[in-house]
Amino acid sequence: MGEGGGLALRGTARPEDVEAVRALVASTGFFSAEEIAMAGDLVRERLAIGEASGYEFLFHEEAGRLAGYACFGPIPCAPGRFDLYWIAVREDRRGSGLGRRILAACEERIRRAGGVKIYVDTASRDQYRPTRAFYEGNGYAVEARLADFYSDGDDKVIYVKDLRAAP
Repeated sequence: MGEGGGLALRGTARPEDVEAVRALVASTGFFSAEEIAMAGDLVRERLAIGEASGYEFLFHEEAGRLAGYACFGPIPCAPGRFDLYWIAVREDRRGSGLGRRILAACEERIRRAGGVKIYVDTASRDQYRPTRAFYEGNGYAVEARLADFYSDGDDKVIYVKDLRAAP
């Protein structure tokens, strides 16, 4: 399937994606062992219970290897609202525009599913400055900041994008 400006994305999770996602997330250097395990567990949950999991995925492969992916889903009891749980690009593909194209494809999928707002959580640590710049550069605005959420001095920063206002 070609979404996001001709980007070939696959929306169906496969068993091999569990470990491929873990390897990709680990390659970024941003996440703890627990977070890396959780990223793979979400794929496993989707495989086990399907759409009822609430997790949707987009996978982009290059030369048979996962280069980037996103995980998103509707927020229960909040019609038209979606969470973007994960978006990650393999370390050697960062800065190539791949993340931006995957994000655009997610936004299009969410629009088609009746989504009007997308929420994204990230950390306030300096390590996540490029992540925050990525969201801001793609039309996301800070909606809330929860002080000391992840640990003392590491706030949860919640971004939102209103798809009704986006082109």
